[in-house]
Amino acid sequence: MSNISEVSLKALMAALRTVQDPDLKKDLVTLDMIKDVNISHSGVVSLRVVLTTPACPMKAQIEAEVKAAVTGVAGVTGVEVKMDASVKKSQSSHSKSQAIEGVKHIIAVSSGKGGVGKSTVAVNLAVSLSLEGAKVGLMDADVYGPNIPTMMGATDGPTLEKTEKGDRLVPPSAHGVKVLSMGFLVSNPDQPIVWRGPMLHSVVQQFCHQVNWGELDYLIVDMPPGTGDVQLSLAQLVPVSGAVMVTTPQEVSLQDVRKAYGMFENVKVPILGLVENMSYFICDGCDKKHFMFGDGGGKALAKRFNSTLLGQVPLVAGVREGGDDGKPVVLRHPQSEPAKIFREMARQIAQKLALMSESEIDPSAQITVGKFN
Repeated sequence: MSNISEVSLKALMAALRTVQDPDLKKDLVTLDMIKDVNISHSGVVSLRVVLTTPACPMKAQIEAEVKAAVTGVAGVTGVEVKMDASVKKSQSSHSKSQAIEGVKHIIAVSSGKGGVGKSTVAVNLAVSLSLEGAKVGLMDADVYGPNIPTMMGATDGPTLEKTEKGDRLVPPSAHGVKVLSMGFLVSNPDQPIVWRGPMLHSVVQQFCHQVNWGELDYLIVDMPPGTGDVQLSLAQLVPVSGAVMVTTPQEVSLQDVRKAYGMFENVKVPILGLVENMSYFICDGCDKKHFMFGDGGGKALAKRFNSTLLGQVPLVAGVREGGDDGKPVVLRHPQSEPAKIFREMARQIAQKLALMSESEIDPSAQITVGKFN
């Protein structure tokens, strides 16, 4: 049996300093990502790596590099690495707007026009982040067309809790995501909602600050199309970490998205990237991509605004079926091409938000070290 003195804590830390976060370009020790280091009498090293998001796309690479670095330290007979995550609150929480209690990041999913699959993107991104291990909520802010309950298969509406500050709604959960929509609050799903701007502002305010969302890493907000009252209300009421823009490739859709880009820039909401939905169609019996609505529009728009094309989602029946049946495609057909694209887009968005939150890193970060056993 190895003597504990054969494993030097100093050498162990030096080895871990060789492992860098690929995005932040600093080592894990400096970034305070190494926790609970423990060295057993037999020379087995256990530790916890705390990433900035559970949806980190480089998780497997970081884990492998940590194991390799620790294994190379003299006296180490084994390595046990637990991969963990702690999402940091958005830096935009310092703005004049009031943060939602317990919510670390608010992500608006928006489009310039209707019919481009914005709600489909919002639903699949929310479920994808939940599948990565994040705590996620989904707010349906499309008051006039609240489709989220159907698309999430959520049949039970919110409950009411009484607090010292007044009554609050408690949203139900579906597929591991907390969901709230005006669709829960109307008795007839076919009932039209005919409201002016002040009523819309009131609903957004209530959905943000009179709801017990609990502790959330990400709150996805499915916005109505256009650049109207709801968009302005959300930006004024809460600190929005960023917006994801959804379009289809044809010019009429791109024209409206360009206006939406300008609106978010005016209210100082960062654009996290662009999703091109219904990008292409592959017919039965051939592998050729058919660009039904044009080709290259999303790439050109992302380049124009110096933004990122997060993904191009093909026109596939399974995506529509998932929305109609209340089981999003990332769950209904997890190995399909659209599901893989949505999962990767969710990782990219989480990565971008982590980079934004880590823009000011404390260089004096310390390692927490466990007791020898």
